[in-house]
Amino acid sequence: MRYTKWIAVLLCFLGMTACRQDTHRFRIGVAQCSDDSWRHKMNDEILREAMFYDGVSVEIRSAADDNRKQAEDVHYFIDKGVDLLIISANEAAPMTPIVEEAYQKGIPVILVDRKILSDKYTAYIGADNYEIGRAVGNYIASTLKGKGNVVELTGLGGSTPAMERHQGFMAAISNFPDIKLIDKADAAWERAPAEMAMDSILHRHPKIDAVYAHNDRIAPGAYQAAKKAGREKEMIFVGIDALPGKGNGLELVLDSVLDATFIYPTNGDKVLQLAMNILEAKPYPRETVMNTAVVDRTNAHVMQLQTTHISELDQKIETLNGRIGGYLSRVATQQVVLYGGLVILLLVAGLLVVVYNSLRSKNRLNKELSEQKRQLEEQRDKLEEQRDQLIQLSHQLEEATHAKLVFFTNISHDFRTPLTLVADPVEHLLADKALSDDQHRMLLLVQRNVNILLRLVNQILDFRKYENGKMEYTPVPVDILSSFEGWNESFQAAARKKHIHFSFDNIPDTDFRTLADVEKLERIYFNLLSNAFKFTPENGKVSVRLSTLTKEDNRWIRFTVSNTGSMISAEHIRNIFDRFYKIDMHHAGSGIGLALVKAFVELHGGAISVESDEKQGTVFTVDLPLRTCAYETSSLDPPASSVSEVSPLNDALPVEEELEKNYDSSKPSVLIIDDNADIRSYVHGLLHTDYTVIEAVDGSEGIRKAMKYVPDLIISDVMMPGIDGIECCRRLKSELQTCHIPVILLTACSLDEQRIQGYDGGADSYISKPFSSQLLLARVRNLIDSHHRLKQFFGDGQTLAKEDVCDMDKDFVEKFKALIDAKMGDSGLNVEDLGKEMGLSRVQLYRKIKSLTNYSPNELLRIARLKKAASLLASSDMTVAEIGYEVGFSSPSYFAKCYKEQFGESPTDLLKRRKERISKV
Repeated sequence: MRYTKWIAVLLCFLGMTACRQDTHRFRIGVAQCSDDSWRHKMNDEILREAMFYDGVSVEIRSAADDNRKQAEDVHYFIDKGVDLLIISANEAAPMTPIVEEAYQKGIPVILVDRKILSDKYTAYIGADNYEIGRAVGNYIASTLKGKGNVVELTGLGGSTPAMERHQGFMAAISNFPDIKLIDKADAAWERAPAEMAMDSILHRHPKIDAVYAHNDRIAPGAYQAAKKAGREKEMIFVGIDALPGKGNGLELVLDSVLDATFIYPTNGDKVLQLAMNILEAKPYPRETVMNTAVVDRTNAHVMQLQTTHISELDQKIETLNGRIGGYLSRVATQQVVLYGGLVILLLVAGLLVVVYNSLRSKNRLNKELSEQKRQLEEQRDKLEEQRDQLIQLSHQLEEATHAKLVFFTNISHDFRTPLTLVADPVEHLLADKALSDDQHRMLLLVQRNVNILLRLVNQILDFRKYENGKMEYTPVPVDILSSFEGWNESFQAAARKKHIHFSFDNIPDTDFRTLADVEKLERIYFNLLSNAFKFTPENGKVSVRLSTLTKEDNRWIRFTVSNTGSMISAEHIRNIFDRFYKIDMHHAGSGIGLALVKAFVELHGGAISVESDEKQGTVFTVDLPLRTCAYETSSLDPPASSVSEVSPLNDALPVEEELEKNYDSSKPSVLIIDDNADIRSYVHGLLHTDYTVIEAVDGSEGIRKAMKYVPDLIISDVMMPGIDGIECCRRLKSELQTCHIPVILLTACSLDEQRIQGYDGGADSYISKPFSSQLLLARVRNLIDSHHRLKQFFGDGQTLAKEDVCDMDKDFVEKFKALIDAKMGDSGLNVEDLGKEMGLSRVQLYRKIKSLTNYSPNELLRIARLKKAASLLASSDMTVAEIGYEVGFSSPSYFAKCYKEQFGESPTDLLKRRKERISKV
C-alpha cells in the first residue's frame, strides 16, 4: 500500500508541474467608465506591465459611460473573487456606494483618474484635474494677454474630473478681470455633443476669443462647428489629453486644429505597479498625483517623435513576450513528456512490487479479516445499546415537549379572560359620544389590537385541538364561489391603500357547491389572502383563481392565491407549514397561521402546496374534494362570523397624493418609517397637532420620501423587512440631501450590540418599545430645537462652540456661499443654475438650504449681494446704479428698494451722509 501512495504523490507532482504555467497568483479586475482612445492607451499599458509579473491575470471591462453597466461590472468582479479592483468611476455619486461595497468586503480598490464622494478606497492615482484646469486658465489668459471672452465645454457633469477642471479654470481666470467666461455647456466627453453645443453657443455670442475643451474629443467637435460657421480663425482652441495617434490631441496640434493641449498622463504601467505593491504588501502612497505639461506647436513635433519611438519599443516588447511564451510552452510540453516517461517506468516497477507484496499479504489479510469480524460484532452490540438509549431519550423529549405545549395552551386560556375584560370596557367607552376624535382613535387602536391578540390565542388553542384530535369538523352545504366573492370585499380597502391590483377569476358556468366547514374555510381563505397583501409591495398584484379538476376519477375544487414581489427560497418552502416556523426575524407573526391553514385543509381531506420564484412571485394552491350535498338555498349566504375581526388590512391610511395635497410647510415635518400600521397611526396621532407627519411602510419607501420631502426629523423602527432601520439610517446619513436630518430609532430589542450598530450608523437617539409618549414628544422637540440652533449657526454665522455639525453640511454651505460670491454679478443667476453647480435639483437645493440656514437660496443670494453692495458704497466712488449692476441687480430702482428693506435706509441717503461726513472733515 505504501508503494501505491508514492505513485499517487508522483502523479500529483506531475499534474502540478503541467499546470504551473496556468496558475494565477493574483487576479485583477479593471472597471473602466469609457471606451475611448485614452482608455485604450491606459489598458494597453496595464496589460503590457502585467507581462513583467508571474501569475498575474488582468481582466478589463468597459461601461461605455453607463453607471448601471459599471455597477454590474464591479459586482461581476466581486462575485468572481478578484484580489484587487481598479476602478475609474463614470460619475462620483452613483458609483460611491458600489465602490464602498467592494472596499467593505475586503477587496483593495484603486481609483484611477476619477474619485468618488467617499474616502473608502485603498489608493488613488491620477492627474490633479484642478491643477490642469488652472494651468489651462493661465495659458488662455497669457495667450489672450489678459483680455477676452472664453467658452467652456465640460465633460460629464457628475464626474469628478469635469467638476475639478472647471473649478481650477475658474480659480485661474479669476485673477484676470478682463477674461470672461461667457458660456458653458456639458459635452459629456464626446465630439458629437460638443459640436451641437458649440453650434448653439456660436449663435448666441458674436465674439468668442477662446474655447476651453475638457478633452481632445470635445475640442475638434467645437472646432468643426466654428469652421462650419466660418469663425474658426477668430478664436483659439485648447484641449486636454495630448494622446499620440490619428485624430488624437498631438496630431490635432500639428494639424493646427488645436492651438494647444495639456498632457493628461494615462500611466497604466504605474497603476499596475501600485496594484502589485498593494498585493505584495509593499509600501505604497495612498494618493499619487501625475504631472502635466502644455503641448503646442513649439514642442508637438518632438513629442510625436518620442511617442513614435516609444510605440515601436512597446511593439518589440510584445513580440519578445510572445516568443518567450512560446519557448515556455515548449519547455512545459517537454517536461510533461519527460515526467510522463518517468511515471510510466515507476508504475511498471510499482506494479511488480504490488504483485509480489500481494502474495505475501494474502495470509496476513485473512487473519486480519477474522479479527475485524470479531470487532464488528462487538461494535454491533454497542450500537444496539446506543439505539435503545436514543429511543428512551426521544420519549423523554417528546414528554417534555408535550408538557411545554400543555403549559403554553393553559397560559393561552388564561390570556382570554383579561383580554375579554379589556375588550368589553373598550366597546362601552367607544359608545360614549363625548369622546374627542383623538380619544376615539386611540380606543379603536386598543380594540383592534385586543382582537388581534384574541385571534392569536384562538389560533394556538385551535392548533392544540387539532394535534390532540379534538378539532370539530362540521360540514354544511356551501357555495364556495358566493362565499369567496363576499369575503373579497374585506380586502378592497387594503388594495386601495397599497395601490395593489386585486383580481378574482373563476370558470364560468361551473357549480362550486360542496360540503365544507364554513368557519374553517373562511379562516383558510383569509389567512392566505392576508399574507398575500402583507408581502406584496405597492403597485403589485394579488390574484385569486377558482377552478375544478379531476383526480383519480373524482372531482376536486382548486383555488390559488398568488402575489407578486415576494419570493420564498426552496429551503423555506420545505418548512413553511411547520408550526412556529418563521422565514426570518424581520417577518412579523406567530409562525402558526400557515400550520393551522394546512391543518384545516387536511380536515377537509384536501391538500395545500406552495411555489415561488422571482418572475411569478408566490402561489399557494389549495385542492378540496367536491362532496355532493342536498343543497339548501338558505345556506348559500357567506357567513359573517369573523370577517370584521380577521385582519387589520381594512385600516386605510391616506395615500401619498393626499399627503402632498395637505402638506403644511409652515410646521416642522416628521417622517415615520414603520411596517406596523398601528404604530404609525399611534405616533401620527401624537405628532399631527404640532408637526406635519409623513408616513412610510418600509425602509425603501422611507429613503425615497426623505429624499423627496427633506423632513426636519425621522422616526424609524429597527426591525423591518427588506432594509431595516439601522441600514436605512446609515444610507440617509451618507446622502448629501439627508445627512443633516436627526434620526430616532424605535426598537423592541434592548441589546447593547444593536444600539452600538445604530449609533455607528448615525442615529441621534434610541427609544425602546414600549415607549412613553411624553418621552417621544420631548425627544422630538429637543432634536428639532437643536437643529434650529444649527440653522442659526449656518444662516447668521454666529459661533456655537460645541454643536454636532456634520462635516458634509459644513462643506456644503461653505461651497454654496463660495459659489454665490463667485457668480454674484450675474443678474440672470437662478436656483436652477445654483442647483446644477451643486449637483442637486431645484427642489432638493431649496429644501436642503432652507433646512440648514432658515433661508431660501434666493434669500441668501439677495443678502450676499446687499452686503457686498454696502461694502462698495462705503469704500468706493461708484454710483448707486453702478454698484447695483456690479452685484447683480437688474435695475437700480429694484436695488434701492431691496437695500432699504434690508438696512432701513436707501443707498442714496447713505452716500449723502458719507459726503457730509467727508466735507466736515
